[in-house]
Amino acid sequence: MRATELFHFSPWQRLRRWGTRMRAVLRLDRWFPQIPLALAVAALGALSLLHALPALKSLIPELSVITPSSSLTDLPIMSELGAVPALVVGAVLLIMAFGLVFRSRLSWALTLMISAISLALLLHRYQHLSIAMLIFNGLILLGLLIFRRHFSRSSVAAGTLFAFLSIVLLLSYAVFGSYVLGAGFSPQIKSLDSALYFAVVTMSTVGYGDIVPKSPEARYFVISIIILGITVFATSISAVVVPLINGRMQRLLLGEKKSDWSDHYVLIGDNLFAQNTYRALRRRHLRVLVVAPARPEPLWLPEEDLFVGDPTDPEILRRAGAMRALGVLALRNDDSENAFIILTAKEMAVPGKTVALVGNQRHLQRLRQTGVDLIIAPEVLGGQLLVESLMGEEFHGDAVLDTIFSTGAKV
Repeated sequence: MRATELFHFSPWQRLRRWGTRMRAVLRLDRWFPQIPLALAVAALGALSLLHALPALKSLIPELSVITPSSSLTDLPIMSELGAVPALVVGAVLLIMAFGLVFRSRLSWALTLMISAISLALLLHRYQHLSIAMLIFNGLILLGLLIFRRHFSRSSVAAGTLFAFLSIVLLLSYAVFGSYVLGAGFSPQIKSLDSALYFAVVTMSTVGYGDIVPKSPEARYFVISIIILGITVFATSISAVVVPLINGRMQRLLLGEKKSDWSDHYVLIGDNLFAQNTYRALRRRHLRVLVVAPARPEPLWLPEEDLFVGDPTDPEILRRAGAMRALGVLALRNDDSENAFIILTAKEMAVPGKTVALVGNQRHLQRLRQTGVDLIIAPEVLGGQLLVESLMGEEFHGDAVLDTIFSTGAKV
Protein backbone atom coordinates (compact mmCIF):
# COMPACT_ATOMS: atom_id res chain seq x y z
CA MET A 1 0.00 0.00 0.00
CA ARG A 2 1.50 3.33 -1.06
CA ALA A 3 0.98 6.83 0.26
CA THR A 4 -1.48 7.75 -2.50
CA GLU A 5 -3.59 4.72 -1.62
CA LEU A 6 -3.24 5.28 2.11
CA PHE A 7 -4.88 8.70 2.08
CA HIS A 8 -7.70 7.84 -0.32
CA PHE A 9 -10.66 7.97 2.10
CA SER A 10 -14.28 8.82 1.54
CA PRO A 11 -15.76 11.78 3.49
CA TRP A 12 -17.61 9.36 5.77
CA GLN A 13 -14.39 7.42 6.49
CA ARG A 14 -12.55 10.66 7.26
CA LEU A 15 -15.32 11.72 9.62
CA ARG A 16 -15.17 8.38 11.44
CA ARG A 17 -11.37 8.55 11.70
CA TRP A 18 -11.62 12.10 13.05
CA GLY A 19 -14.23 10.98 15.58
CA THR A 20 -12.05 8.06 16.71
CA ARG A 21 -9.05 10.37 17.06
CA MET A 22 -11.04 12.91 19.08
CA ARG A 23 -12.35 10.16 21.38
CA ALA A 24 -8.76 9.15 22.09
CA VAL A 25 -7.59 12.74 22.63
CA LEU A 26 -10.47 13.60 24.94
CA ARG A 27 -10.37 10.16 26.66
CA LEU A 28 -14.15 9.84 26.25
CA ASP A 29 -14.10 6.19 27.29
CA ARG A 30 -13.19 7.23 30.84
CA TRP A 31 -15.79 9.93 31.52
CA PHE A 32 -18.46 9.95 28.81
CA PRO A 33 -21.44 9.66 29.07
CA GLN A 34 -21.62 8.88 32.80
CA ILE A 35 -20.06 12.12 34.11
CA PRO A 36 -22.19 14.58 32.03
CA LEU A 37 -25.37 12.62 32.80
CA ALA A 38 -24.53 12.46 36.52
CA LEU A 39 -23.95 16.23 36.62
CA ALA A 40 -27.20 16.87 34.74
CA VAL A 41 -29.18 14.59 37.09
CA ALA A 42 -27.60 16.27 40.13
CA ALA A 43 -28.55 19.67 38.71
CA LEU A 44 -32.13 18.50 38.13
CA GLY A 45 -32.29 17.24 41.71
CA ALA A 46 -30.98 20.54 43.03
CA LEU A 47 -33.52 22.48 40.95
CA SER A 48 -36.34 20.29 42.27
CA LEU A 49 -35.24 21.01 45.84
CA LEU A 50 -35.07 24.75 45.14
CA HIS A 51 -38.58 24.71 43.67
CA ALA A 52 -39.88 22.91 46.77
CA LEU A 53 -38.19 25.16 49.34
CA PRO A 54 -40.77 28.01 49.36
CA ALA A 55 -43.65 25.62 50.04
CA LEU A 56 -41.50 23.70 52.51
CA LYS A 57 -40.92 26.84 54.58
CA SER A 58 -44.66 27.26 55.08
CA LEU A 59 -45.05 23.51 55.66
CA ILE A 60 -42.57 23.21 58.55
CA PRO A 61 -44.52 25.44 61.03
CA GLU A 62 -47.70 23.47 60.34
CA LEU A 63 -45.88 20.17 60.91
CA SER A 64 -44.94 21.31 64.41
CA VAL A 65 -48.58 21.84 65.41
CA ILE A 66 -50.20 19.01 63.44
CA THR A 67 -52.60 16.78 65.41
CA PRO A 68 -53.67 13.23 64.50
CA SER A 69 -56.86 12.91 62.46
CA SER A 70 -59.04 10.09 61.18
CA SER A 71 -59.34 11.48 57.63
CA LEU A 72 -56.93 13.27 55.32
CA THR A 73 -59.62 15.73 54.24
CA ASP A 74 -59.76 17.12 57.78
CA LEU A 75 -56.14 18.25 57.67
CA PRO A 76 -55.46 21.87 56.62
CA ILE A 77 -51.85 20.84 55.95
CA MET A 78 -52.89 18.88 52.86
CA SER A 79 -52.87 22.05 50.79
CA GLU A 80 -49.13 22.40 51.45
CA LEU A 81 -48.13 18.78 50.92
CA GLY A 82 -47.71 19.31 47.17
CA ALA A 83 -44.08 20.24 47.83
CA VAL A 84 -43.27 16.86 49.36
CA PRO A 85 -43.10 14.84 46.06
CA ALA A 86 -40.75 17.43 44.51
CA LEU A 87 -38.65 17.37 47.68
CA VAL A 88 -38.36 13.57 47.62
CA VAL A 89 -37.63 13.51 43.87
CA GLY A 90 -34.86 16.09 44.29
CA ALA A 91 -33.21 14.20 47.15
CA VAL A 92 -33.35 10.85 45.32
CA LEU A 93 -31.91 12.33 42.12
CA LEU A 94 -28.96 13.78 44.03
CA ILE A 95 -28.20 10.36 45.51
CA MET A 96 -28.64 8.53 42.20
CA ALA A 97 -26.19 10.91 40.51
CA PHE A 98 -23.37 9.25 42.49
CA GLY A 99 -24.41 5.84 41.21
CA LEU A 100 -24.38 7.05 37.61
CA VAL A 101 -20.74 8.07 37.96
CA PHE A 102 -19.89 4.39 38.46
CA ARG A 103 -22.17 3.29 35.57
CA SER A 104 -24.51 1.44 37.90
CA ARG A 105 -27.38 -0.27 36.09
CA LEU A 106 -29.56 0.02 39.19
CA SER A 107 -28.92 3.76 39.50
CA TRP A 108 -29.73 4.18 35.80
CA ALA A 109 -33.08 2.39 36.19
CA LEU A 110 -34.03 4.37 39.31
CA THR A 111 -32.95 7.65 37.73
CA LEU A 112 -35.02 6.90 34.65
CA MET A 113 -38.08 6.20 36.81
CA ILE A 114 -37.61 9.23 39.08
CA SER A 115 -36.92 11.54 36.12
CA ALA A 116 -40.19 10.39 34.54
CA ILE A 117 -41.98 11.14 37.83
CA SER A 118 -40.32 14.57 37.94
CA LEU A 119 -41.46 15.26 34.38
CA ALA A 120 -45.02 14.24 35.30
CA LEU A 121 -44.96 16.59 38.30
CA LEU A 122 -43.77 19.46 36.11
CA LEU A 123 -46.53 18.80 33.56
CA HIS A 124 -49.10 18.61 36.35
CA ARG A 125 -48.26 22.08 37.67
CA TYR A 126 -47.21 23.55 34.31
CA GLN A 127 -46.23 27.22 34.36
CA HIS A 128 -44.38 29.43 31.91
CA LEU A 129 -41.51 29.69 34.39
CA SER A 130 -41.08 25.89 34.26
CA ILE A 131 -40.55 25.59 30.49
CA ALA A 132 -36.74 25.51 30.77
CA MET A 133 -36.84 22.92 33.54
CA LEU A 134 -39.37 20.90 31.53
CA ILE A 135 -37.04 20.81 28.50
CA PHE A 136 -34.04 20.03 30.73
CA ASN A 137 -35.88 17.11 32.33
CA GLY A 138 -36.90 15.78 28.91
CA LEU A 139 -33.31 15.96 27.62
CA ILE A 140 -32.09 13.96 30.63
CA LEU A 141 -34.69 11.26 29.95
CA LEU A 142 -33.63 11.16 26.31
CA GLY A 143 -29.95 10.91 27.26
CA LEU A 144 -30.63 8.08 29.70
CA LEU A 145 -32.43 6.12 26.98
CA ILE A 146 -29.80 6.78 24.29
CA PHE A 147 -26.83 5.79 26.48
CA ARG A 148 -28.54 2.94 28.34
CA ARG A 149 -25.92 0.41 27.20
CA HIS A 150 -23.18 2.35 28.98
CA PHE A 151 -24.76 1.64 32.38
CA SER A 152 -24.34 -2.10 32.84
CA ARG A 153 -22.45 -2.52 36.10
CA SER A 154 -24.11 -4.40 38.92
CA SER A 155 -22.35 -3.97 42.26
CA VAL A 156 -22.96 -4.65 45.92
CA ALA A 157 -22.37 -0.96 46.69
CA ALA A 158 -25.15 0.16 44.34
CA GLY A 159 -27.48 -2.52 45.70
CA THR A 160 -26.76 -1.47 49.28
CA LEU A 161 -27.41 2.19 48.41
CA PHE A 162 -30.73 1.26 46.80
CA ALA A 163 -31.74 -0.90 49.78
CA PHE A 164 -30.88 1.82 52.31
CA LEU A 165 -32.66 4.56 50.35
CA SER A 166 -35.78 2.46 49.79
CA ILE A 167 -36.10 1.43 53.43
CA VAL A 168 -35.56 4.99 54.70
CA LEU A 169 -38.20 6.41 52.33
CA LEU A 170 -40.70 3.67 53.19
CA LEU A 171 -40.12 4.08 56.92
CA SER A 172 -40.58 7.87 56.65
CA TYR A 173 -43.82 7.36 54.71
CA ALA A 174 -45.12 4.82 57.26
CA VAL A 175 -44.25 6.93 60.33
CA PHE A 176 -45.65 10.16 58.92
CA GLY A 177 -48.85 8.52 57.67
CA SER A 178 -49.43 6.65 60.92
CA TYR A 179 -49.08 9.83 62.93
CA VAL A 180 -51.25 11.93 60.60
CA LEU A 181 -54.03 9.30 60.61
CA GLY A 182 -53.51 8.48 64.29
CA ALA A 183 -57.15 9.12 65.24
CA GLY A 184 -58.22 6.34 62.89
CA PHE A 185 -56.45 3.66 64.97
CA SER A 186 -57.47 1.90 68.15
CA PRO A 187 -55.88 2.89 70.46
CA GLN A 188 -55.08 6.23 68.85
CA ILE A 189 -51.53 6.99 67.77
CA LYS A 190 -50.74 10.29 69.47
CA SER A 191 -46.93 10.41 69.37
CA LEU A 192 -44.14 9.83 66.88
CA ASP A 193 -42.77 7.05 69.10
CA SER A 194 -46.00 5.10 68.74
CA ALA A 195 -46.05 5.83 65.00
CA LEU A 196 -42.48 4.50 64.62
CA TYR A 197 -43.36 1.36 66.58
CA PHE A 198 -46.47 0.69 64.49
CA ALA A 199 -44.58 1.37 61.23
CA VAL A 200 -41.77 -1.09 62.04
CA VAL A 201 -44.17 -3.81 63.23
CA THR A 202 -46.33 -3.43 60.11
CA MET A 203 -43.42 -3.22 57.63
CA SER A 204 -41.93 -6.41 59.05
CA THR A 205 -45.37 -8.11 58.72
CA VAL A 206 -45.20 -9.16 62.42
CA GLY A 207 -48.50 -7.47 63.35
CA TYR A 208 -48.90 -7.88 67.13
CA GLY A 209 -52.46 -6.53 66.96
CA ASP A 210 -52.07 -4.06 69.85
CA ILE A 211 -52.76 -1.17 67.45
CA VAL A 212 -55.59 -1.78 64.95
CA PRO A 213 -56.76 0.49 62.08
CA LYS A 214 -60.46 1.40 62.36
CA SER A 215 -61.21 4.17 59.83
CA PRO A 216 -61.29 3.39 56.06
CA GLU A 217 -58.35 5.75 55.41
CA ALA A 218 -56.24 4.05 58.08
CA ARG A 219 -57.00 0.59 56.70
CA TYR A 220 -56.09 1.56 53.14
CA PHE A 221 -52.93 3.16 54.48
CA VAL A 222 -51.93 -0.04 56.32
CA ILE A 223 -52.57 -2.07 53.15
CA SER A 224 -50.19 0.23 51.25
CA ILE A 225 -47.50 -0.20 53.94
CA ILE A 226 -47.75 -4.00 53.81
CA ILE A 227 -47.58 -4.16 50.01
CA LEU A 228 -44.72 -1.65 49.79
CA GLY A 229 -42.89 -3.30 52.68
CA ILE A 230 -42.89 -6.75 51.08
CA THR A 231 -41.87 -5.28 47.72
CA VAL A 232 -39.09 -3.09 49.10
CA PHE A 233 -37.59 -5.79 51.30
CA ALA A 234 -37.66 -8.41 48.54
CA THR A 235 -36.14 -6.01 46.02
CA SER A 236 -33.52 -4.77 48.47
CA ILE A 237 -32.38 -8.28 49.33
CA SER A 238 -32.11 -9.20 45.65
CA ALA A 239 -30.23 -5.97 44.89
CA VAL A 240 -27.58 -6.80 47.50
CA VAL A 241 -27.42 -10.60 47.34
CA VAL A 242 -27.78 -11.20 43.58
CA PRO A 243 -24.53 -9.36 42.59
CA LEU A 244 -22.67 -11.35 45.25
CA ILE A 245 -24.09 -14.66 44.02
CA ASN A 246 -23.56 -13.78 40.35
CA GLY A 247 -19.96 -12.78 40.94
CA ARG A 248 -19.26 -15.95 42.88
CA MET A 249 -20.99 -18.16 40.30
CA GLN A 250 -19.13 -16.50 37.44
CA ARG A 251 -15.80 -17.04 39.16
CA LEU A 252 -16.62 -20.68 39.89
CA LEU A 253 -18.32 -21.69 36.64
CA LEU A 254 -16.23 -19.66 34.21
CA GLY A 255 -13.07 -20.55 36.08
CA GLU A 256 -13.77 -24.26 35.75
CA LYS A 257 -14.88 -23.82 32.17
CA LYS A 258 -11.68 -22.10 31.01
CA SER A 259 -9.13 -24.00 33.05
CA ASP A 260 -8.41 -26.49 30.24
CA TRP A 261 -7.31 -23.88 27.68
CA SER A 262 -3.79 -24.15 26.22
CA ASP A 263 -1.78 -22.86 23.24
CA HIS A 264 -3.87 -19.69 23.19
CA TYR A 265 -3.50 -15.96 23.84
CA VAL A 266 -4.86 -14.43 27.02
CA LEU A 267 -6.12 -11.02 25.91
CA ILE A 268 -6.98 -8.59 28.72
CA GLY A 269 -9.10 -5.61 27.70
CA ASP A 270 -12.48 -4.48 26.40
CA ASN A 271 -11.61 -1.37 24.40
CA LEU A 272 -11.60 -0.87 20.64
CA PHE A 273 -7.91 -1.80 20.34
CA ALA A 274 -8.51 -5.07 22.22
CA GLN A 275 -11.54 -5.88 20.08
CA ASN A 276 -9.63 -5.32 16.83
CA THR A 277 -6.70 -7.40 18.11
CA TYR A 278 -9.07 -10.22 19.04
CA ARG A 279 -10.64 -10.21 15.56
CA ALA A 280 -7.25 -10.09 13.83
CA LEU A 281 -6.00 -13.09 15.82
CA ARG A 282 -9.18 -15.06 15.18
CA ARG A 283 -8.82 -14.40 11.43
CA ARG A 284 -5.47 -16.20 11.73
CA HIS A 285 -7.29 -19.12 13.40
CA LEU A 286 -5.53 -18.50 16.71
CA ARG A 287 -7.25 -19.28 19.99
CA VAL A 288 -7.95 -16.20 22.10
CA LEU A 289 -9.41 -16.00 25.58
CA VAL A 290 -10.55 -12.49 26.60
CA VAL A 291 -10.37 -11.68 30.31
CA ALA A 292 -12.56 -8.80 31.50
CA PRO A 293 -13.61 -7.60 34.99
CA ALA A 294 -17.27 -7.64 33.91
CA ARG A 295 -19.32 -9.04 31.07
CA PRO A 296 -19.10 -6.59 28.12
CA GLU A 297 -22.34 -4.92 27.12
CA PRO A 298 -23.05 -5.33 24.29
CA LEU A 299 -21.24 -8.67 23.98
CA TRP A 300 -18.81 -8.42 21.04
CA LEU A 301 -17.31 -11.92 21.18
CA PRO A 302 -18.60 -15.48 21.59
CA GLU A 303 -19.47 -16.46 25.15
CA GLU A 304 -17.01 -19.36 25.08
CA ASP A 305 -14.09 -16.95 24.46
CA LEU A 306 -14.92 -14.79 27.51
CA PHE A 307 -13.59 -15.19 31.04
CA VAL A 308 -14.95 -12.79 33.69
CA GLY A 309 -12.58 -11.99 36.56
CA ASP A 310 -10.03 -9.56 37.95
CA PRO A 311 -7.01 -9.78 35.59
CA THR A 312 -4.65 -8.50 38.31
CA ASP A 313 -5.43 -11.57 40.44
CA PRO A 314 -2.88 -14.37 39.86
CA GLU A 315 -5.57 -16.99 40.46
CA ILE A 316 -7.71 -15.54 37.66
CA LEU A 317 -4.77 -15.60 35.24
CA ARG A 318 -4.04 -19.18 36.28
CA ARG A 319 -7.63 -20.22 35.64
CA ALA A 320 -7.48 -18.50 32.25
CA GLY A 321 -4.62 -20.83 31.35
CA ALA A 322 -1.86 -18.20 31.41
CA MET A 323 0.74 -20.87 32.33
CA ARG A 324 -0.07 -22.74 29.11
CA ALA A 325 -0.68 -19.70 26.89
CA LEU A 326 1.38 -18.43 23.98
CA GLY A 327 1.16 -14.91 25.37
CA VAL A 328 -0.52 -12.55 27.81
CA LEU A 329 -1.70 -9.31 26.17
CA ALA A 330 -2.46 -6.44 28.58
CA LEU A 331 -4.51 -4.08 26.42
CA ARG A 332 -6.44 -2.04 29.00
CA ASN A 333 -6.87 1.73 28.60
CA ASP A 334 -5.02 2.44 31.85
CA ASP A 335 -1.23 2.14 31.55
CA SER A 336 -0.84 1.48 35.28
CA GLU A 337 -3.29 -1.43 35.10
CA ASN A 338 -1.36 -2.90 32.17
CA ALA A 339 1.91 -2.57 34.10
CA PHE A 340 0.38 -4.30 37.13
CA ILE A 341 -0.94 -7.15 34.95
CA ILE A 342 2.51 -7.66 33.42
CA LEU A 343 4.13 -7.66 36.87
CA THR A 344 1.63 -10.28 38.01
CA ALA A 345 2.39 -12.42 34.95
CA LYS A 346 6.14 -12.09 35.55
CA GLU A 347 5.77 -13.09 39.20
CA MET A 348 3.87 -16.18 38.04
CA ALA A 349 6.73 -16.94 35.59
CA VAL A 350 4.36 -17.11 32.62
CA PRO A 351 6.33 -18.86 29.84
CA GLY A 352 4.62 -17.11 26.91
CA LYS A 353 5.13 -13.63 25.52
CA THR A 354 3.97 -10.61 27.49
CA VAL A 355 2.61 -7.67 25.53
CA ALA A 356 1.42 -4.36 26.97
CA LEU A 357 -0.42 -1.40 25.47
CA VAL A 358 0.79 2.06 26.47
CA GLY A 359 -1.26 5.15 25.70
CA ASN A 360 1.03 7.79 27.20
CA GLN A 361 4.53 7.93 25.74
CA ARG A 362 5.89 9.15 29.09
CA HIS A 363 5.09 5.74 30.60
CA LEU A 364 7.23 3.79 28.10
CA GLN A 365 10.34 3.66 30.28
CA ARG A 366 8.45 2.63 33.40
CA LEU A 367 6.65 -0.10 31.52
CA ARG A 368 9.96 -1.44 30.17
CA GLN A 369 11.12 -1.86 33.77
CA THR A 370 8.42 -4.50 34.31
CA GLY A 371 10.33 -6.83 31.95
CA VAL A 372 7.56 -6.89 29.35
CA ASP A 373 8.58 -8.58 26.10
CA LEU A 374 6.81 -6.18 23.77
CA ILE A 375 5.25 -2.74 24.16
CA ILE A 376 2.59 -1.51 21.74
CA ALA A 377 2.54 2.29 21.55
CA PRO A 378 -0.05 3.33 18.93
CA GLU A 379 1.40 6.85 18.70
CA VAL A 380 4.94 5.57 17.95
CA LEU A 381 3.83 2.74 15.66
CA GLY A 382 1.45 5.01 13.77
CA GLY A 383 4.18 7.60 13.22
CA GLN A 384 6.60 4.98 11.91
CA LEU A 385 4.07 3.59 9.45
CA LEU A 386 3.16 7.07 8.29
CA VAL A 387 6.79 7.95 7.56
CA GLU A 388 7.29 4.69 5.66
CA SER A 389 4.21 5.36 3.54
CA LEU A 390 5.32 8.94 2.78
CA MET A 391 8.71 7.62 1.69
CA GLY A 392 7.00 5.32 -0.77
CA GLU A 393 7.76 2.13 1.13
CA GLU A 394 5.17 -0.63 1.12
CA PHE A 395 3.72 -2.07 4.29
CA HIS A 396 0.91 -4.45 5.13
CA GLY A 397 -1.16 -4.54 8.30
CA ASP A 398 -1.00 -8.35 8.37
CA ALA A 399 2.78 -8.25 8.25
CA VAL A 400 2.85 -5.97 11.28
CA LEU A 401 0.78 -8.43 13.31
CA ASP A 402 2.88 -11.35 12.08
CA THR A 403 5.98 -9.71 13.56
CA ILE A 404 4.20 -9.39 16.91
CA PHE A 405 2.48 -12.76 17.23
CA SER A 406 3.78 -16.22 16.48
CA THR A 407 1.69 -18.61 14.42
CA GLY A 408 0.52 -20.51 17.52
CA ALA A 409 -1.83 -23.43 17.52
CA LYS A 410 -4.83 -23.70 15.29
CA VAL A 411 -8.37 -23.94 16.62
